Amino acid sequence: MVTRFEAIQGDITTVDADVIVNAANSSLMGGGGVDGAIHRAGGPAIRAECKVIVARQGRLHTGQAVITTAGDLPARHVVHTVGPIWGNVTEDEAVQLLASCYRNSLDLSREAGAESVAFPSISTGVYRFPKALAARTAVGAVTEWAALVPRPVEKVTFVSFGPEDLDLYQQLLGAE
Repeated sequence: MVTRFEAIQGDITTVDADVIVNAANSSLMGGGGVDGAIHRAGGPAIRAECKVIVARQGRLHTGQAVITTAGDLPARHVVHTVGPIWGNVTEDEAVQLLASCYRNSLDLSREAGAESVAFPSISTGVYRFPKALAARTAVGAVTEWAALVPRPVEKVTFVSFGPEDLDLYQQLLGAE
């Protein structure tokens, strides 16, 4: 099977995918940006599961991911992953951690039986990761994962909030 890739502009909370990925903070309790929007739109079930996860294993470390219900969202599951904060580690470490967010999210999605996964642009909001570098890292990590993993997911969608991000992803995917 070959994974199909697409980039769209929109609101990730309305995307009809088996899994949507949340650019979460380490507490998993919601926050601003994508994280807050997913928690608000998904309702209390997501937060309840996140509380159980944090009680069991503690805060989520950068690059790691966990999966929960999607609550009231059209998706079946939400994968929560914590991206790196730009400037807190070296550029190389930040790129490696961001790539881990995408790979770990895909691994959990595949384990859950997902055929489609939608990603926001992780770490590019308040975490200040440069958008072009984040897009290159995301597309590189996802395409490499899909090429190496037996039975990868069928479709990966990069959901951009604005036209600038969409253009970055479309250019990268067009070059694949």
